[in-house]
Amino acid sequence: MFEWKDEYRVHVLSVDAQHQNLFRMAGELHAAMAAGQARSVLAKTLDRLLQYTAMHFAHEERLMRIHNYPHLPAHQAEHEALTSQVLKFQADFQNGRTTVTIQLMYFLKDWLEKHIMGSDKKYAPLVGSSQ
Repeated sequence: MFEWKDEYRVHVLSVDAQHQNLFRMAGELHAAMAAGQARSVLAKTLDRLLQYTAMHFAHEERLMRIHNYPHLPAHQAEHEALTSQVLKFQADFQNGRTTVTIQLMYFLKDWLEKHIMGSDKKYAPLVGSSQ
């Protein structure tokens, strides 16, 4: 489900590597869900994904600041919206109000693809491939 495709490349080395890791980690969450792993396993996998995502968003935003990307506030707002949604899900999961579902997996996949193919590809030419 979370298969990396060359078309996702933004041609910023560090960002492409991080995007590949995000796909891999989301794939691990999907695999754990599909295998019916215990909630504790899902919780740890989700937590690792969230921590990595926060680091990735900070990295992207730092690159955009360094290169004076004019649409940084809008890009940050996208990051903040996803972070808020996923943190709410994580809290609900930890409190036993929800579980990891295929709908969540499709949501994450759709968000990743649209964000990379849309928003990330817009700032990448300004940053360049050396990063």
